Formats: sequence, structure tokens, C-alpha cells
Amino acid sequence: MSEAIPPSGPAAEHARAAELVGRMSVDEKAALCSGKTFWHLEANERLGVPSIMLTDGPHGLRKQSTAGDHVGLNASVPATCFPTASALASSWDRDLLRQIGVALGEQCVAEDVAVLLGPGMNIKRHPLCGRNFEYFSEDPLLTGEMAAALVEGLQSEGVGASLKHFAANNQEAARIVVDAIVDERTLREIYLRGFELAVRKAQPWTVMCAYNRLNGVYCSEHEWLLNRVLRDEWGFEGLVVTDWGAANDRVLGIRAGLDLEMPASGGVNNRRLAGAVRAGMLAEEDLDRAATRNVALALAGAGLRERAAALDHDAHHALARRAAAESVVLLKNADDLLPLSPDANVAVIGAFAQTPRYQGAGSSQVTPTRIDCAFDAIRAVASGSPPTYAAGYDPVRSARDDALIAEAVAAAEAASVAVVFAGLPGIYESEGFDREHMRLPEQHDRLIEAVCAANPNTVVVLSNGAPVEMPWVAAPGAIVEGYLGGQAGGAAVAEVLFGIVNPSGKLAETFPLRQSDVPADRWFPGSGRQVQYREGLYVGYRYFDSAGVPVLFPFGHGLSYTTFEYANLAFSSAGFEQGGRLDVTFDLTNTGDRDGSEVVQLYVHHLESSVYRPAQELRAFTRVRLAAGKTERVTLTLDDSAFSFYDTRGGRWAVEAGDVEVRIGASSRDIRLTGRQPIRSSHAPVAGKGRSGPQLTSSGLEVSDAVFGDMLGRPVTPPEPSRPYHVNSTITEIAETWLGRQIQRRVARQFQRMLGVTDLDETNARMFEEMAHNMPLRSLVLFSRGRLGFRAVDALLAALNGRFGRMLRILVRRSGDDFPAPPR
Repeated sequence: MSEAIPPSGPAAEHARAAELVGRMSVDEKAALCSGKTFWHLEANERLGVPSIMLTDGPHGLRKQSTAGDHVGLNASVPATCFPTASALASSWDRDLLRQIGVALGEQCVAEDVAVLLGPGMNIKRHPLCGRNFEYFSEDPLLTGEMAAALVEGLQSEGVGASLKHFAANNQEAARIVVDAIVDERTLREIYLRGFELAVRKAQPWTVMCAYNRLNGVYCSEHEWLLNRVLRDEWGFEGLVVTDWGAANDRVLGIRAGLDLEMPASGGVNNRRLAGAVRAGMLAEEDLDRAATRNVALALAGAGLRERAAALDHDAHHALARRAAAESVVLLKNADDLLPLSPDANVAVIGAFAQTPRYQGAGSSQVTPTRIDCAFDAIRAVASGSPPTYAAGYDPVRSARDDALIAEAVAAAEAASVAVVFAGLPGIYESEGFDREHMRLPEQHDRLIEAVCAANPNTVVVLSNGAPVEMPWVAAPGAIVEGYLGGQAGGAAVAEVLFGIVNPSGKLAETFPLRQSDVPADRWFPGSGRQVQYREGLYVGYRYFDSAGVPVLFPFGHGLSYTTFEYANLAFSSAGFEQGGRLDVTFDLTNTGDRDGSEVVQLYVHHLESSVYRPAQELRAFTRVRLAAGKTERVTLTLDDSAFSFYDTRGGRWAVEAGDVEVRIGASSRDIRLTGRQPIRSSHAPVAGKGRSGPQLTSSGLEVSDAVFGDMLGRPVTPPEPSRPYHVNSTITEIAETWLGRQIQRRVARQFQRMLGVTDLDETNARMFEEMAHNMPLRSLVLFSRGRLGFRAVDALLAALNGRFGRMLRILVRRSGDDFPAPPR
């Protein structure tokens, strides 16, 4: 652990920061509100304000050692690559997340990084979101608790966290310009709730606003979101920073509570801010507030290297290995095929066993300090005949190859047990684009089916960042979900396979049988520039359990090599009184012959309600470690938040009177204990508008325009047309014209040259292309670093819209008049 950690971060520096800002000119204050480079904040040498570094996480430090870019294309210094959030959430282990936060903080201190940009907290609305591997769960409680623990650990080292992406950034398609239409109750209960929990519990130094619009307003200038909710209601004391390139209108952003634009804009937006103050379009006190928060962050993050201790990379790797092992989920184990005996004759099949897929592509991509591959780890454990190996598929393209399958079948036939490593190649899931379907590559499915036919004792180990369809689910004897397990994931999986570690992971998301079962599928990723969240509260298990839809594996599911018995449910009182607390206790016994851990989950089912509610919702959980044969009395405590809903009539959380059923289980569909409790409250029942929600039918969700309008409290508006073009038109949209196509050809080349990118693999090439083509025209100003101004973009837009006279008038204007035309 690092030494001499500052007391409490930016909040402790606020008074000093305000005094320094009071001595600055308007230009100096404006300069502090944009980055200096891709990763550094602007300094003020005259007054001793240092430049600090922010850089990517969230599951490892990504400090770039060469040219800076925000999409993970250029090299970064070696750092421990921990399991991704999709894996870590399956541990349901708050203490583990705190320990990882501490380790990340130690590495940041050693590299003089003041803020690590993570954790990612967006809800998994749909399994196809390309960035789901960076996010924790479909459930806001689990998301908020995991994030808060990671933030607590990180900031205990005097390094700031950045909760992201705030808010409703649940897809990669059109992510910079899409308008997420979400009713307030759904927003409060699902998409904001995790952020609220993490802010209230851990007080992160920064929150990162998302690219997208939310109900018509860009998150970077959303005053309701950034000031009224985040600061006034939740008590957030830190700084709001943009996602890289997310600033739309800097003047509106400053007014709305956005403090810092990243990366640098080459001075363009600094001049716009200063000009707006001088023109009376921006109050100087608004600029002062933003500048003060930036200075406070800089003061809190300065001097890290002076207290850096020597890093123990071996200890961090061991922690990554334990984290990966705790996160492994045993999905199926017919006839106790697992654990394997060390003297078993094992055929290891699948290229991922030797070329592991352990993280996702994009801004979270870490250069690991080392990599454990599963085949080497299995070979080290096996005490009998050495395991054999067959590739089965190409790890990058996974193209159809009958010869590789034939080789794998031969290996399986000659072994007592076949272990098939399969999953999603990097080209299937990445930042920058969404998945096209939920299937594995055809070669992987064919390989699994062929090997299972050749050897019934087949174990399938999956490496993927999100749920996949499994048409072969009945064939293998065991299925292990390894997710993207980080640099030590291969060794962790081997420990689970051979029983060195007893698996204890539980799914933090539902695995649907098929994509069409996903409640949001009809509205994902939206139409044009708009995505409607018509499914409302019915996200993940909240829908599947309410509608009784069969699933592949339910939320919270995970098997063990031991067994647990739940008994003797009791409550601390005969009912819950609004404003009080309720202790729920029961006995948990390890009835098997192995030590193990169980994640116990508490769900609340409202037996009566005046508003629509999911059938059950997770309201508490804990992880319990028990030796074989031992019993522990477990207590889970509930307060108002366990029974409340967001009442949009009064704009507040409300507890409704009526009976509830408290359910204790090992998953959302494995309920072991139930108890009825009356809830006493003076809250008036909801009548008329505010009651309605999506209708559950035999064919899925039905949400008419009238119902969705009632949920929203306003009529449903259609997506905006693509023409006339404006500053937020994307490169792809303007490619409908001849001039736009010429611009499109040039942008990718210029973008690549600016970022210093040379050779790209197939995954990064696709990510790069999607990002470049979906970039709005306003981003040309930012990524040109000031060489191209808004005046030039205005002239370009006039030409694209066929208004050549306007184009000429713009071009003959004097230079320096970029201010103040606001982006659309």
C-alpha cells in the first residue's frame, strides 16, 4: 500500500482551489476547462496549478507510452490485466472488488496517474451491446455495489475514480448522436440507480458523462442530470468530465454542470467559453464553479510519484488469478463430471486454450504483465499422461475448417475427457460496434457438437464478454463460463476444472435461450438517431421472471462442487414500517464434503401494488464462505429502498402499503425460502396516469404509442430526419452525397494519422472504421486539435446542404469568429 495518502480527495482542496481561481483571468479559467493533451489536464504555472494525468481502466491501467488515443490502438505500459467487469460481477464479492481497487490504485500511483477512468456502470439492456464486457450486470443493485467497492479501494490509495458512462449509454450503434428515450421511472429505478448507489456510498472523484442524448438533450449539457439529480439530490461533490469527444456545446455544458472537456480541443472551445463570458452569454460564476472543480482535482491528484512504493507484480497477478477463479461460473455439471482427476487422460481442444481471449478491444485494452494460458496450466496440474491438444479453429477468424474439426474429434476419441475451449473472437465484440447476433462462430458450434458426439465426457469452457446462444447445451457433460478472465484467467479455469478451487461464481445476467426472447430486442439499437426504451422496467430477469419465459440459465445461477441448505427463515419484526429497517435471518449449511462459498440472494415480490412492477427484484445479497458441514446464521437488512418505487407524480421515491413476499434463493429461479411481510406506509396509491406499463403477452411485450406516451408523460416523437445536415450529422449520414463521400474517404486516413496508428488487426480495424464513420462533424474540430474551426464546419455544412451562397459568405468572413454558433 502507498504511503501518506491524502485525506479526502478534491473536496478537501475546494477552498484552496476557489482562492486560486479568484486570482485568474477569464482566459485562464476557460483554459482549465479543457484538456491539455489526450490524457493530461491543463496547468496554470503562474499560480502553481499542476497538470495531472487521467487514463483508462477499468480493469487495468492503460497508460499509453507512445501517441495518445482513446480507443486502445497504441501501446501502453505493462500493467496487471484483471478480469473484466462482466466476470468480476459474477463473484458478487464486494471485498474482492475493494482489493482490486487497491491494486489498481497502487499501479496508478507508481505511474503518476491521478484518475483511473472506471468503473463502467451501464446496465446490460441487451446482450448485443458491444461493450457489455466492461459492464457489471443487468441489475442496478449488483452494479452499484460492485462499483462502489471498486471505487472505495481505488480512492483509498489517493487515486480518483470515474463512474461511467452517465447515463443510458447502453449501445455502441450511433453512440455519439443517438437519443435514448426513457421514461423517468425506468430511468430512476434501472439506469440511474446503480450510479446513485455508488455516488452515495463511495463519493467518486469524477463522473464521466456519456456521448448520447437522453430524452432529447446531450448528456454533456443535461442540467437535470448533472446538477439536479447528480449534485442536488445525490450530493455528488466531484467533477463531471466528458467521455472523450462527448462535448457538444461547451457553453451549454458549463451552465449545465459539465466541468471538464476531454481531450484537448486545440484552444477552440476555450475561446468559445471566454467569448461567451465577455458577450454575456455565460455567467462568470458558472465558469468559476467549473474551473474550481478542475483545480481541486488537480491539487488532489498532484505528487503521486513522491509516495509511490515498489510494485509487487507477482502479488497483483496472484490477486488477478484469485479474482478470475472466484468469477468462474459452473453452468452445468451432469453426473458430477467435474472436478477432473489429475490423472485423467485429457484432450484439450480449442485455440483459446493456447491463445486466450482474456479481455475486450477498445479503450479498456491493457498490456498485461504476463499471460497464463489454460493448456499450460492444465499440463502443470495433470499427473497422468500429458494432455493432448487440437486447435479446432482459428482464434481470430474462426472460419469453417473441416480438417481442424476432424483433428479435434480424433483427439477426443482417444481421451477419457475432452475439454473444449470456445467463445467469441475479438471481432465479435468490441467497443465501437455492437454484436450482430448472439451466436458463437459456426466453427465453434460445429466443433462442440462434433466433440460431444465423439466423447460424452466433454466439458465446454467459454470465453466471452456477454451471453451466447447454446444450441448444443444438452450435449456436453459440463459447461463452464469463464467470461474474459484477465491475464490469469487460463490458470484460474484450470484450478476450477481440477477442483483446486471450488467454483462459486453466479451469473450477473440472464442467458436467454435465443436473441428474440430479449425484451429490448424489438427496439435495439433503435431507428436512425433514436432508441426507445419501451420495455421499461422489464430488463433482464425482471422480464423473464415476470413473463415466465424459459431461459438458458437464469440470473444468479451458478453451481458448486458442494451443496448448501437454507433453513429457519425469520424476521426481526412482524412487518416493515416506512422509514424503518427489517432484518431477515436464516441458516445456511454446507451439506457437502468440500469447503465452498455461496452467494445468497434476497428478492422482493409485491403481492399487491397500484403500479406495475416486475414479479421480483433483487434487494440484498451476500457471499458466505463455509467449511464442509458448517452452518452460519446469515442476516440481510432491508430498508425503504427494498420496497420503494419512483413515483413520478411527486418526483420522489415512495413506499407503498401492502403485503410482500420476501424470497431467499440461490438464483432468481432457485428460491429456497419465502416469508410474507406487511408493509405499512401512508403513501397514497397511484391512480390513472403513472400506473400503466408494458403489457406482458404470450408473444412478448406489447407497448403501444399510447402506453409508451403515458409512461413518458408526453407524446412519442419520431426520430429526427437526417436532412438538412448539421454539426451532429455523422460521416456515414453525409456519405449520401458526393461531397460527403469524399469527406468520408479522407476522414479515416486523417483520423488514423492523427492518432499515430499504423498496423491494425482485424478487430481494431473494424472498431476504427466504425468509430470514424459514426463520428459527427463537430468532432472534426476536436480531433483536428484546433486546426479546423467551427467556421470551416459551417461552410462545409452549407455546401452539403446545397447552400453555396451561404458557404461563400461564411468563408469570406474574418477569421476568429468561430464563436458563438452553437452546435445542434
